[in-house]
Amino acid sequence: MAKRHPNDPSTGKFPLPLGLLIAVAIAVLTAVWLISVIGSSPSSEGTARENAKALIGGPFELVSQDGETVTEKDFAGKYMLIYFGYTFCPDVCPTELQAMSTALDQIPAKRLAKIAPLFITVDPERDTVAVMKQYVALFHDKLIGLTGTVEQINTIKKTYRVYAEKTESTAATDYLVDHTSIIYLMDPRGDYLSHFSYGTTPEEMAEKLNRLIPVD
Repeated sequence: MAKRHPNDPSTGKFPLPLGLLIAVAIAVLTAVWLISVIGSSPSSEGTARENAKALIGGPFELVSQDGETVTEKDFAGKYMLIYFGYTFCPDVCPTELQAMSTALDQIPAKRLAKIAPLFITVDPERDTVAVMKQYVALFHDKLIGLTGTVEQINTIKKTYRVYAEKTESTAATDYLVDHTSIIYLMDPRGDYLSHFSYGTTPEEMAEKLNRLIPVD
């Protein structure tokens, strides 16, 4: 079941104006990503989906919140629902993960059993196994947190065409990470099937998942 995130952004470390600026920046990054990778013309929807299928996804090796090595093969036959973010994210990441969790609670059990919801960090230097385990427990019982070495994370970022860069010097320990905010839906073969843009409501997400994922 989805759990309510305990942090209130209005009383958090980052003031609201900064949070709004971050949300706007992520929305812009996401729009640029959609245009460059997915395409934006309704008349080319089929072609755009095929292009995305060719460009997004592939092999990976990461570490779960339980400290176990995980690859794409562990999710063969499942619909991977993937969000890239980081645990120190002040508002956008917890908001999107909560939306994903709420959507999952609106899906019938048989369909839910076919979905593997994944939260993959773009900040492996701070998001250790222990940190990821504590963080994903705040959202949904089925949510799997994945981290790894800097090299492993850089590899999967390239594999999934994810943009993520620190906003401060690499020596700083207190920094934000600019990143695209996209929830990917991959099919049972690990190929791109669809995506959810930043701000998609749980109801819209649940409706699309119910439509795209068949129940035997």
